[in-house]
This record gives sequence, C-alpha cells and structure tokens, in this order.
Amino acid sequence: MPLKPTLQILTLGCSKNNVDSEHILACLEDRYEIVPESEFRAVDWLLVNTCGFIGDAKEESVQAILEQAGRKKAGEIGKLVVFGCLSQRYADEMPALVPEVDAWFGARNFKPLVEYLGVDMDPLKTPRRHISGASHYAYLKISEGCDRRCSYCAIPFIRGAHKSVPMEQLVAEASALAEKGVRELILIAQDTTFYGLDLYRRRALAELIEKLSEIDGIEWIRIHYSYPADFPQDVLDQMAHNPKVCKYLDIPLQHIADTVLDNMHRHVDGKWTRELIAKLRAEVPGVALRTTMIVGFPGEGRKEFAELLRFVEETRFERLGAFKYSEEEGTFGAENFNDSVTSRTKQSRLDRLMELQGAISLEFNKSRIGSELKVIVDDFSDGIFVCRSEYDSPEVDGEILVRHDPGMMGDADPYSLIGEFIKVRVTAADEYDLTADFVDYEE
Repeated sequence: MPLKPTLQILTLGCSKNNVDSEHILACLEDRYEIVPESEFRAVDWLLVNTCGFIGDAKEESVQAILEQAGRKKAGEIGKLVVFGCLSQRYADEMPALVPEVDAWFGARNFKPLVEYLGVDMDPLKTPRRHISGASHYAYLKISEGCDRRCSYCAIPFIRGAHKSVPMEQLVAEASALAEKGVRELILIAQDTTFYGLDLYRRRALAELIEKLSEIDGIEWIRIHYSYPADFPQDVLDQMAHNPKVCKYLDIPLQHIADTVLDNMHRHVDGKWTRELIAKLRAEVPGVALRTTMIVGFPGEGRKEFAELLRFVEETRFERLGAFKYSEEEGTFGAENFNDSVTSRTKQSRLDRLMELQGAISLEFNKSRIGSELKVIVDDFSDGIFVCRSEYDSPEVDGEILVRHDPGMMGDADPYSLIGEFIKVRVTAADEYDLTADFVDYEE
C-alpha cells in the first residue's frame, strides 16, 4: 500500500481559525498523513492559516509565510498553500509578493481549498473535527461573519455577513467531540449573542446551550465574545440556573465614554453598559467577567480616558485585556477619523490601564485563598498539575497550580489525570495564577 503524502497546517490568529483548521484536517485525514503542528519536519504539503485582523497579526502572518517560503526553497516543503483572513483580505496583492506559494485561498469558503487538495468536501462530514490540541476541551464556532459595523473592525469585509451554523449540525459536532473525550465546550463567534437570527428569526443562543448541555460527557459550557447590545435575558437564565454553564462571560466592551462608543459605532452608551454589568452581577451571582478595551481611539481625550479608568476601578472586572488602537484600511474609522492620539500616549494609557487591572486581578485572586474549587486538569509538568476553574478560560486566563502528591494517586500515572475534574483548596495567589492543594476527586 503506497504511503500517504504528509500534510501539516500552521494556524495563526484566534481560536476561530483553529476550528477552521480542524474542520479542514478532518476532510483530509483519509487521504493524507496529518503531521501535528508541533512537529518540525519536512512535509509534502504545508498549509498556512493566516490572520489579517490587526497590524501585529498581519505582520506575524506575513513573517510566517516568508519563513515557510524559505523552507520550501530549501527543499523542506513540497507544496506551500496559504488561506485564511490575510489572503482573503489581500487576495490581489499577496501572490505577487510571495511567488513561492503554490496556491492562495480565502476564509469564507474552504471547499475550493479542500478540492484543490484532491478531496471532495462532503457536507455530511462537516461536523467532523481533527483534534489538533488538547483533547478535553474544544472551541465550538457557532456562526461565521458579522453584521455589526464597528468602525475599527475589518472582520465584516473579511469574513462576510453573519451566518449561523444550524443547531442540529452543532449538536452533532459537539456530540462527536464528547465521544472523543471533550469535557468542556467554549462557544465562539464574532458575536455569540447574535446566533440564530438569520436561520430562526430569533436569538437562539440559550436554546443551543440547553441542547448542548444534554450531551453526555459535556460538563462545562463557556460563552465567549458576547456583544453588549440587546444581551438576551434567556442566556442570563441559562448562566444562572444551568449547572453545566460556567459562571463566566467574555463580553468585549471596548470603552465606556459616550463619545468614544459613538465613534466606534457600538450602539450602546455608558449608561446602558453600566446597567448591563449590574444586571449580570445581580442575576448571575459570582460571575467572572472578562472584557477587552481599546485605548487611543479617535475621540478619546484625557477626560474620556479618565472615565475609562474610573469605570474599570469601579466595576472591577475579574479579567481584562486591552489594545492600542491602530487604523485598519477599509474600515469606517480609518476613512473618517483622524488618528490623532500619538503612539507614545497610546502606550502610556495602555500601561496605566493594565497596571490598574493588575491590582484588581491580584485582589480578586487573593479573595479566593481558602476556597475549594472544582477544577479541570489541563496538563502535568515537572511535578505540577496545571488546572483551571469555571472562572478561567484556557489560553487567556490564569492557571491553578497543584503540586503532585504521590499519595493522592498511589501507583497511577499522573498524566492519566489530564482532562479529569478534581477538587482543590486555594493556598496562595499572585496577579495571574493560584496555587492550591489537592482535596479530592470529583464524582
């Protein structure tokens, strides 16, 4: 029997790109030998899944393409293929810049890419996933594209209009993931709360969550990337009363000052935002809120930035990330606003905001000392179990570190605990991570 050609995907950017890569690999795994991304070796085919969202991500993608083009010249790669957001956004410019690339594809339809690789893309197999990372948690992309028109964001003209994945397809995909050992689902999209409006003429995220929670083996469901405008009440009800839904919400707010929110085309104001946060805290007691902010956006003067600092100080988000505004060509902001805040001022504001958040995060983590938590074991290394609670999302939040005590497992291999739930007691905290002692196994 002839050997299969080897194929590897290098995925850049966000978790949504990871899901795309896993769907593509599932289509190809019968025809090709799939080489894990972590392995550095010669391959017959190398695919680069690019990001084209912001300046730093675009630069990283370009550098990755150039690096792989160099490897192709050296004979380490047979065929080099590029797809994803960067090649969608710069479809006319990129081929001439890197002639070593054999083929370019976009980000809206992967059928041409799969067929270029000699495989018929069977719609019935779209729920399949080739797990490329951790086997006990998985991102579930519930929709594609976005109908929002935030003035700083290029996603709508890269990924197109909002398009929900049919509910039955998502349940089938999640069921298949659960059969492979996935215990935690992380729901992602450009805006998860918009789910269902195009297919069902109603917001259907809560209904989807309820169906996903009925799948045997799934114990945690986590919600990411929720837009604040018109936040669905029934999703709050799921968070408050469904034991499988983590008391955790990723809700990018971007700012609090009315002038800046209006310039951003966020369709909310500061009053609405404050009332929504108060409602989230009241109806889902103990909820951990993650948000992102943009500093230096046009219209953000000293007064507006001071208001942002006060809001963060008062609200005390458990998790917060921030970015400096950068113009993205083709967006409303780039074409209609003067990017008047200097780079130095943007950096200074970013540093001040993150210094404030660092103190808030430390306070929150210290408040957990002495508490007992149900955690999932993500990894084991150098005698330490790396874990997370329902208040911690993988890759973006802190970790809970538990020292391995040989007495806790007898002769069992500690690596066998990866993907399992245990109970721990928090003993120490810093700004990012917690330290804890093992208490018991979860039933």
